[in-house]
Amino acid sequence: MAVLKVIEVLSSSEKGWEEATKNAVRHAAKSVKNIRSVYVKEQSAIVKNNEVTEFRVNVKITFEVD
Repeated sequence: MAVLKVIEVLSSSEKGWEEATKNAVRHAAKSVKNIRSVYVKEQSAIVKNNEVTEFRVNVKITFEVD
């Protein structure tokens, strides 16, 4: 039986929400092994001068505990 743990991570990107999600997983993988899935909990964006300048995500990353 596998034991799984979930952590919540905030990430951002100037390109889009998909890239922000990939950044979250990429960065978490530096210290967390056996990542199984990522769930996008919330999305938001920063607007400056009537333009979206930054995309942000709040994700839950699930990984298996050894």
